[in-house]
Amino acid sequence: MPIVVDIDVLMAKRKMSVATLADRVGITPANLAVLKNGRAKAVRFTTLEALCDALECQPGEILRWEPDTSAQD
Repeated sequence: MPIVVDIDVLMAKRKMSVATLADRVGITPANLAVLKNGRAKAVRFTTLEALCDALECQPGEILRWEPDTSAQD
């Protein structure tokens, strides 16, 4: 998938657990796992804002685009 979610990188830098981040954001640890593993189909702006607040980062540090190198021409 061309959209990469770097929540786990930010969590590691801040030494924050899934449970702590989920509590600060106001979502379940299971929903946070879906998001951080790149399986989410959508992200609400309110959730993205809460993630940025909890992780003290910008949205671009959480989500980034990478070209799909597996596509055949």
